[in-house]
Amino acid sequence: MRRVVITGLGAVTPLCIGSLRSWNMLISGASGISFIPEHLFRTDDINVKVAGIVPNSSPEDIAQYISLSEQKRMDRFIHLGIIASHEAISDSGWEPKNEKEKSRTGVLIGSGIGGLHSIEKNVLLLQEKGPRKISPFFIPGSLINLASGHVSIRYGFSGPNNSVVTACATGNHAIGDAMNLIKRDEADVMICGGTESAICRTGVVGFAALRSLSTRSDAPEKASRPWDKDRDGFVMSEGAGILVLEELEHAKARGASIYAELIGYGMAGDAHHITSPHPDGRGACSAMKEALRSANINPEDVDYINAHGTSTPVGDTIEVQAVKKVFKDDAKKIPISSTKSSIGHLLGAAGGVESVFSVMAIYDQKIPPTLNLENPSPGCDLDFVPHNARDAKISIVLSNSFGFGGTNASLIFRKI
Repeated sequence: MRRVVITGLGAVTPLCIGSLRSWNMLISGASGISFIPEHLFRTDDINVKVAGIVPNSSPEDIAQYISLSEQKRMDRFIHLGIIASHEAISDSGWEPKNEKEKSRTGVLIGSGIGGLHSIEKNVLLLQEKGPRKISPFFIPGSLINLASGHVSIRYGFSGPNNSVVTACATGNHAIGDAMNLIKRDEADVMICGGTESAICRTGVVGFAALRSLSTRSDAPEKASRPWDKDRDGFVMSEGAGILVLEELEHAKARGASIYAELIGYGMAGDAHHITSPHPDGRGACSAMKEALRSANINPEDVDYINAHGTSTPVGDTIEVQAVKKVFKDDAKKIPISSTKSSIGHLLGAAGGVESVFSVMAIYDQKIPPTLNLENPSPGCDLDFVPHNARDAKISIVLSNSFGFGGTNASLIFRKI
């Protein structure tokens, strides 16, 4: 079986633009959560005031990656995906030299929601000024698969071109599916992950109506607090996380730097509810078990778990129960943390960014902290690495992502 390694990382997060800078800020305990600025949209009539917004990402800032005229032809989620992909591809040093190499390089970038900014804008424009004001780029600029499409077009990558839409499990599914394409010898290199930008009035009001968002407004940086008894919902965020996956021998032959190996991928469905996980965590359990099986490792081999850990009252507790069922007596020995405590929930981009952080944990031998965990809820009694990052010997990391509709995905990375 062909082995798959990570040779490039790219991230755009509420902390900053850049994977290494985001990682350094993460392990220093920084928070990317802030009040939603008035120039974005009004929040005076809704009870959600905070979000995780990418700093220094105005159209003028993004112009160094995408020209102002090009930006108008695509939604912001595509902008962020292109920026993260640019970093990951540059980091990998991969430059196909001929058509054959381009045909063996694919793109698989997903999003949970896609072009909500553009949809909101054009619906209002249609109502106010009529159909002649709608841009011909509205539809192609909003489609989820156009994140993959734009990256493919920009770099001439003509291999497998696909997209994933599985809510908050999107990033993990995209990376796992890309791994399988390489293992099946359908590609040698895959640019993969997730991108999301749905922080507009429609998006925030929609999630607020579900009562899934935190309404804490006294201190934004305290709003995302996984496993804490005072958690009241997740913080909606935007960003992108992209990995360059490569077949091991292909990477070695060109002298590429290798961060880690991707060895396991599991997915499963709850078959239970459109928004709530199954009470016994069966889907999460199945995904983790399948990831361990496909990686051919035992539960006790895992050194760190990057949790889904959204800061929702129900979801956090169920994930803890699932971890205990899968890891049994070892559950309390394995450090587990939620990086969403620092950057919020990036929805379809969450798995991509958390995969970047999981790989960096192996590369840097550090476990990122869970911020704001002051009083753990009953039953939330694992080693959540509260407040401060921790130096540790890390060879294997498991990363979880679970989404609406009961979709679950787990990835396993290993030091190489």
